[in-house]
Amino acid sequence: MTRQRRNDLVSRARRRAQQLRRTLAQYSYEYHTLDAPTVDDAVYDGLFAELKQLEADVPEIIVSSSPTQRVGNELKGGFRKRQHSSRMLSLNDVFNVQEVVAWVQKMRELAAPRPVDFFTDIKMDGLACSLVYEDGELAYAVTRGDSYQGEDVTHNVRTIRNVPLTLHELEDTKPFCKGRTEVRGEIIIDTADFTTLNRQRQQQGESLFANPRNLAAGTVRQLNPKVAAARPLKFRAYDLLRSDASAPDTFAQAYHLLRLLGFSCNRQAAVHQAADEILSYIEHWSDERSRLPFNTDGLVIKVNQRQVYEMLGVVGKQPRAAIAYKYQAEQTTAVVRDIILSLGRTGAATPVAVFDAVQLAGTTVQNASLHNADEIARKDVRIGDTVVVYKAGDIIPQVKEVILSLRPEGAVPFDYEAELARQHPDITFRRLPGEAVYRAITPSSTLVQRAIEHFASKAALDIEGMGPRAVAALVEAGLLQDAADIFTLQVDDVAKLERYGEQSARNLIQAIDTVRQPRVERFLFGLGIRHVGNITARDIMRHFGDFAALRQASEEELLEISGVGEVVARSIYGWFADPNSQRLLDKFEAFGVRPQQMQQESSQGLLAGRKFVITGTLQHGSRDEVAELISKAGGEFQKTITKTTDFLVVGERVGASKRAKAEAYGVQIITEEELFARWLK
Repeated sequence: MTRQRRNDLVSRARRRAQQLRRTLAQYSYEYHTLDAPTVDDAVYDGLFAELKQLEADVPEIIVSSSPTQRVGNELKGGFRKRQHSSRMLSLNDVFNVQEVVAWVQKMRELAAPRPVDFFTDIKMDGLACSLVYEDGELAYAVTRGDSYQGEDVTHNVRTIRNVPLTLHELEDTKPFCKGRTEVRGEIIIDTADFTTLNRQRQQQGESLFANPRNLAAGTVRQLNPKVAAARPLKFRAYDLLRSDASAPDTFAQAYHLLRLLGFSCNRQAAVHQAADEILSYIEHWSDERSRLPFNTDGLVIKVNQRQVYEMLGVVGKQPRAAIAYKYQAEQTTAVVRDIILSLGRTGAATPVAVFDAVQLAGTTVQNASLHNADEIARKDVRIGDTVVVYKAGDIIPQVKEVILSLRPEGAVPFDYEAELARQHPDITFRRLPGEAVYRAITPSSTLVQRAIEHFASKAALDIEGMGPRAVAALVEAGLLQDAADIFTLQVDDVAKLERYGEQSARNLIQAIDTVRQPRVERFLFGLGIRHVGNITARDIMRHFGDFAALRQASEEELLEISGVGEVVARSIYGWFADPNSQRLLDKFEAFGVRPQQMQQESSQGLLAGRKFVITGTLQHGSRDEVAELISKAGGEFQKTITKTTDFLVVGERVGASKRAKAEAYGVQIITEEELFARWLK
């Protein structure tokens, strides 16, 4: 073929490809955004197949915005970080209509004399994401992350069918197809799609996914975009950002423009003038939210005027001009198939109701806590009963009550002690006076395993490679009888086990050797003494300095420690007085385990004299890890807000009650980012 003929071929192919892409983009817009397809799926598929073949025959015409290029190659080297142009903020939660009315009144007062109305929408339970377009083409997509920066997940977002690769250009949207346009929204999976996907997995004998939100978030963080392409992800937009005069004046206008640009937005959104209109909206969706195609636990309420919204500013990590109203926990019914008595690491036997899988607050639930023997007796829960199950704080499934009218004939009261003997025949349990919990007083392999798992956990000695499966294998092989035996393990013994090879066994032994001189407060926490969490362990060791002094301490000396009461002191003293505990500690010493002396924090640190309470989900580590950093800087960590508290450090998902208490006591509220920027750099 001559060069001229090839050029003519490429030119014709390029024109045809441009026509096909425009047509396919229009069909996709009608299908995903307008929910009003004008052609059958077969028509779309036929044109898509033609475009794909055309690009295969003439590769020169391929462009990144082509619908054939949605699924790219697997990401190598993990996710890169990207800065947000402006912070992606989370919202303050409110839980009753009184708080909503008070917030509306406050917004009007702060905005005066400017008039304001309010934009309300359904709060989606998904993964927040920002899509950035350059000259109308999708450039990159970033998760919320820590609000300042997130992970670049462009390779997966491109596979989402209702995400336009090029913005829909109309007369009203032309300004947004030039320069930088940012669209923020939520990546979700509809409940119907989730149910279908789980049904397919069940038929194939695969494990089921827990809930749509976790599945959506987990899918977006896959390195291979083919995984995302195979799952029914959707993107629902809720904000449109521009840095010039084309920026929308209101959130309602932003939704209108987003739809014109090709995005799906919630059709349930509305504008309200007064608080009573918002309350009617709340009441309506309280009953109707179960009919929505996606999971939700509440509503978003904002000041509609963007200029006023920005003027009202940010308090901590939340905008002042927006709140999230949270509905009460969802409830459902289930038939109790069994009641199992689960053993924790401290030997506590916790009753758990088991039932067939039910959907509750967006998750698949198959069991619920019954707390203790007294609770079972009080609620009179029996095997075979139909019970009302709910989620406390939309997190922990619990049994609320029994529907007695549905109790089957022959159902007998649950005999707690008889079941303990039946389910755990090799263990003796005792219920101490004044306690509601039955605890094991004889050792068992299960308790040994739990105790060792706790000792090796990240919050304690943090032994890499010694998770639950590894501990189970070592206990089952007879290599571990208690936590001290960890320090007797040899490469040859470990390498013989099924899950280990020579190198993995060597890695485990090396990890163990690195903690032969553990930090003393972590060592104390790892012993699993009742009522001794890692914060209490730190306070105790700050008082005594070294482990030998603690081991000889009297109950009266323990009571001198701030935050240690009679129950905690009695538990610690009793543990050290137990001959079994003494033998365990002697073994640690014989095997060369030497806990380091507690490093005293300087009273001259940056946080000296300041007292902190932490709440919410944190980005810089667990609550205990951040509390430890505060202590090292000379500050004092408190578990609850008191009149002596100086700062409340807030992360994500913070309830309104803790903020209200802080405000009532005059406690300064700061964000996690402010804490680290000011003092913990």
